[in-house]
Amino acid sequence: MGNNIQSIIAKITKLENELAEEIQQKEAEFFYKIQEEKILFQEEIKKKHKLLAKTVFRYFSDAALLNILTAPFIWVCIIPALFLDAVVTLYQLICFRIYNIPKVKRGQYIVFDRQSLRYLNVIEKINCTYCGYFNGLIAYVQEIAARTEQYWCPIKHAAKVAAIHSRYKNFMEFGDGDGYRHNIEEIRRNFDDLK
Repeated sequence: MGNNIQSIIAKITKLENELAEEIQQKEAEFFYKIQEEKILFQEEIKKKHKLLAKTVFRYFSDAALLNILTAPFIWVCIIPALFLDAVVTLYQLICFRIYNIPKVKRGQYIVFDRQSLRYLNVIEKINCTYCGYFNGLIAYVQEIAARTEQYWCPIKHAAKVAAIHSRYKNFMEFGDGDGYRHNIEEIRRNFDDLK
């Protein structure tokens, strides 16, 4: 891989780390702490948040009619999502062990923490849980697929792709047949950055 590409990847990684640090600094700004996977707010912030919560009646009366009417279409997606979650989890439990690919930690992608926000009513908390689950599931599936692709077909696309997954940086250039034949086994097993 060219030095310029490696340099860009290093810059992206550095920026991603800076972004994660910046997000963590919000703990102090919004008066919460994370201890043993629990989110703790200061007492006066809890009281303030409780005052901001809408009642369920007010929530529905303020909602746009089309939002209410389309909600069943959103919620029916939970059925294939749960099926996808089960199948992909089973897939990696079986196949990743055989291929010697490090398993993706589901809990790093599917996070449930918004229920501790007291300014959300019960409907908003359920909706936030659903969105957190669904988006986390997509990220979890993408990482499993990325590791699978690195094992089976680590070749970059010729066309520009809309989003690059975490393993793409390790892939060989499109059209580099010699590199593919000489490096496929090494790349197939190169998950050292995950340990």
